[in-house]
Amino acid sequence: MFEPTLFADVILPVPLPKLFTYSIPDELMSQVAIGKRVVIPFGQKKVYSGLVQNIHKEKPEAYETKPILSILDSEPVVNTVQLKFWDWLADYYQCTLGEVYKAALPSGLKMESETRVIYNAEFEAEKPLSSRENQILDILSNKKVCSIQEINQLSGLKNSLPVVKRLLDLNALFVNEKLKEAYKPKTEKVLQIHPDYRSDEKLEAAFNQLERAPKQQTLLMTLISEAGGLRKALEGVVVNKAQLTKKANTSATVVTELINKNILQQGDQSVDRLDLEEKDVAHAHPLTEVQQVAFDEINTSFLQKDVTLLHGVTSGGKTEIYIHLINQCLAEGKQVLYLLPEIALTTQITSRLKKHFGNIMGIYHSKFPDAERVEVWHNLQEQKNYQIIVGVRSSIFLPFSNLGLIIVDEEHENTYKQFDPAPRYHARDSAVVLAKLFGAKVLLGTATPSVETYYNIQQGKYALVELFQRYEGIKMPQIVAVDIKEARRKKQMHSHFSPALLEHVEKALQNKEQVILFQNRRGFSPFIECGQCAWIAKCENCDVSMTYHKHLNQLVCHYCNHTAQLPTICPACHSPAIETRGFGTEKIEEEMSLIYPDYKVARMDLDTARSRKSYERIIADFEQGKIQILIGTQMISKGLDFDNVSLVGILNADNMLNYPDFRAFERSYQLMTQVSGRAGRKNKQGLVILQTSNPQHPVILDVINNNFNNHFAAQLSERQAYKYPPFYRLINITIKHKDVNTNNKAAQLLAKQLTILFGDRVLGPQAPPVNRIQNLFIKKILIKLEKKASPVKVKFLLREAIFSLQAQNTFRSVVFQIDVDPM
Repeated sequence: MFEPTLFADVILPVPLPKLFTYSIPDELMSQVAIGKRVVIPFGQKKVYSGLVQNIHKEKPEAYETKPILSILDSEPVVNTVQLKFWDWLADYYQCTLGEVYKAALPSGLKMESETRVIYNAEFEAEKPLSSRENQILDILSNKKVCSIQEINQLSGLKNSLPVVKRLLDLNALFVNEKLKEAYKPKTEKVLQIHPDYRSDEKLEAAFNQLERAPKQQTLLMTLISEAGGLRKALEGVVVNKAQLTKKANTSATVVTELINKNILQQGDQSVDRLDLEEKDVAHAHPLTEVQQVAFDEINTSFLQKDVTLLHGVTSGGKTEIYIHLINQCLAEGKQVLYLLPEIALTTQITSRLKKHFGNIMGIYHSKFPDAERVEVWHNLQEQKNYQIIVGVRSSIFLPFSNLGLIIVDEEHENTYKQFDPAPRYHARDSAVVLAKLFGAKVLLGTATPSVETYYNIQQGKYALVELFQRYEGIKMPQIVAVDIKEARRKKQMHSHFSPALLEHVEKALQNKEQVILFQNRRGFSPFIECGQCAWIAKCENCDVSMTYHKHLNQLVCHYCNHTAQLPTICPACHSPAIETRGFGTEKIEEEMSLIYPDYKVARMDLDTARSRKSYERIIADFEQGKIQILIGTQMISKGLDFDNVSLVGILNADNMLNYPDFRAFERSYQLMTQVSGRAGRKNKQGLVILQTSNPQHPVILDVINNNFNNHFAAQLSERQAYKYPPFYRLINITIKHKDVNTNNKAAQLLAKQLTILFGDRVLGPQAPPVNRIQNLFIKKILIKLEKKASPVKVKFLLREAIFSLQAQNTFRSVVFQIDVDPM
């Protein structure tokens, strides 16, 4: 009987508005399945690894289908719940499934197409070739096949592509596309008894043969012992080569001799990069009376609602409640996802959680090597050890099979929002949807809830549990606002430090206590200026001033990373009057080191904590008391617990409050409250010195009085009046192009089309404060939509409007970026 051809819809790692359909060859019919990766041709020469999203019998009419070339997996790497989740992400956040696929899978599972250059052995030059052309032909005549990267390395050229292109035109070379495997399992050399000697008689003969080689005899005896005895060794149990050589106290030459005699056999064995060794685990501490009440209330709330907010003060003991909830979920045989907003936070919390959960807990974030991330993915996919995952926002993409609880710690943090590239998702909001797909519960935890979350509680969507007593009865810190405007007028300021701040720093250091100073700007100086003509050093690629980094002795653009040397004279007026303006963490570190030379001063910002090891070292040194004064950006505000910190200084509250954004007051309240929470621990009330030019500012008064409800009410009424979240949904459209006129025209035409569709809900186009980045001019359009508006319909209308513009030659290279719920 004739079987109809089956087709597969495949998600490609490119931003295509629709999926491409491929035919499934007969020989692959039994292997193909939804969620497996496949190798497929795309375009004229490209080869990609894609993901099967659907299998059906409907042949597309618009184009001739190409066949799937091969199947990469024996089992699906993505499950059906994940694919449903991807569909929701693509619809809600106005992106393509290809963009979700690229973000979701670790790089090691996305095989990249690599251009390979092949030598044409029949080529004969009609005219003399250049020295570089001859050099590349010589390389390829020996290697036969090379990637462009390999040609660069072997030729010593930075970019060999122009030369390769000339040789391609002469038919001296060919090219083809090949998929490059990104992930390679880690292997170790192992030894076992050769199959020819796996019997008592043969092994005895081997020992007799080695009578005059005592070192080889010793090695063979050690292998039998390490394999677990004679029976195990004869069954072919393998032993790690390096460990065996060390144990037998012998050399690699002795091993080679036994391999050459066919007494031992050498092979490779895959080993985990992850630490899966079983360890003794600590039991959870008993909850205090207050914590027990909160724990019981959370469980009761989960009977009624799917999402609960644990609103607890800083140092309230929320983590201990989380541990008890995780234990409860594990006892039910379900998995737990514990989300953290910042990689820096994972260091302290994971070491604490590891003590309780040992090798059933995995960690997932971008600072880990990609191979480790692939192995975490496989561990969950194959349902091996991991029952708990602790990680940052990308952890929501992992292949969970039986998720029971998602904890979103510090739920208010804007680092849960992905900025670039698409999908520009919010991990907190996405986690709520993911939990719903599994029938799981979500616990949000914070001392400073976001306006949107607290509004959901008021509307009855989420439940609320409060924990307003600090653990072990520790007092909330005393917060003192210092008027630096008045201090400057009286000439009392010592550089950027008020007399009150320096007095209390001195006192803390004398008492052998630690100090944290918060300045939410890295670098030495935000900009340099000529004292004569007011010239300011600006980035040549962006419309923004460059930040001076003293340790590099360079000007750095924080938008495109362009660097320039610090000028000694003004390029405009040739005066030597170059001066630094403002202050960043680097300048504070230098000045504190000069004021307190006998104490160790360190800073934690993006410059000093770029790698996983560097921030772990800073945190460990501060915990162990090796650092007395720690200066940092918002990295230090997020849930870090240090027992000996008695003083926190907020050096410039005004910068945060005056930022041109409707969330500025909310963020300022959250940051100041969170940083303040680092002060004061056991048996000692902490002190916070808050430097500001406006001590009577409503937000500062709410921080001082710890009055969240007053802050929330003020924010809510303002947002309702001006049509902002949580009452309306925002969509930000960014338009970019290298030509300012083309960009302006595209933005104006798009705004005009959108106004026809959405009316007065459309605002703009408008240039942002920084209106050129990486030589691309920027315009923005803001749409304020009612919450009930259908994301699918809005996506369709926006895409149609953008596609109609991109269909015109003038606007084909214009970049349009859509950001739903911008932060």
